[in-house]
Amino acid sequence: RHLLYSTALSPRVRHHSLGARFMIGAQLTDETFALASGLMGSRLRYAAWMIGLNVASYLAWCTGNITGAVLGSMAGAIDALGLEFALALTLPAVDEHWLTGFARGFAALATATGVRLVGGDITRGPLSITIQVHGFVPTGQALRRAGARPGDLIAVSGTLGDAGLALRQLFARRADPAAPLPDPMLRARLERPTPRLALGQALRGLASAAIDLSDGLAADLGHLLTASGCGARVELARLPLTPAVAAQNDWHLPLAAGDDYELCFTLPPRHAARLDELSACAGCRLSLIGTVEAGDALTFVAPDGQNWWPARAGYDHFER
Repeated sequence: RHLLYSTALSPRVRHHSLGARFMIGAQLTDETFALASGLMGSRLRYAAWMIGLNVASYLAWCTGNITGAVLGSMAGAIDALGLEFALALTLPAVDEHWLTGFARGFAALATATGVRLVGGDITRGPLSITIQVHGFVPTGQALRRAGARPGDLIAVSGTLGDAGLALRQLFARRADPAAPLPDPMLRARLERPTPRLALGQALRGLASAAIDLSDGLAADLGHLLTASGCGARVELARLPLTPAVAAQNDWHLPLAAGDDYELCFTLPPRHAARLDELSACAGCRLSLIGTVEAGDALTFVAPDGQNWWPARAGYDHFER
């Protein structure tokens, strides 16, 4: 690109000395070429003008880099700059009522979590909502699926199975209009889950591994164990359940229904005493449900001591 820039300017500076032409070409940038080619006409009368323009552009570039480095160090941690996201929205038609509700809900969540909308796109077509979130994490402190070790404790946030029960009740209502609607709390857990951002930040440097529960505890904990090369034993009696889910007497709901959007993480035993502190910091309930073991088996133990496994390990995106 810069070879083409220099070639394009060559006829306009050929009357200057070799040294001047060298200075003009050596410091040429995108910005200075665009400015010079638009202003100087058929020839550049004063080489000093072009050289000065190049030097000013270079100094501005250096100043920007130095300022960013200084401000970054003053911030203390780059994650203090916050998260941001881009939204791509495809709509079949303009529906002001739907868009108003969507925008209000999105704005409320973005404001509550301090996440900024920085760009995106709107197009026409079948309804599609795509969100890309960008953020920073201190070096070496990212929460990953791999890292759990035998003896680590397994914990989950919040309660499990609420969204699954709400969805089940909504399907029942669709089949029978006389069936009751889901409890508002259960429906909120399905339609407006709470992002556990504070918990994720609090777990940095403490949790050995972590994963979000979107497809169900059985499937997602299985992913974590596979990545870590371990097995686990989970006590079903320890699962955190709301009274409504517990009353169903159906372990499938907390294990495989999905849409919980809680965090499941493993914790070295030496950090077990900090669980209450983590819970208070994150503002949510934390429950120990099992232990990581050697091997590759994931075992669920029912209250009667018998092993139990759901008929379906978790939500299947391609099931018909």
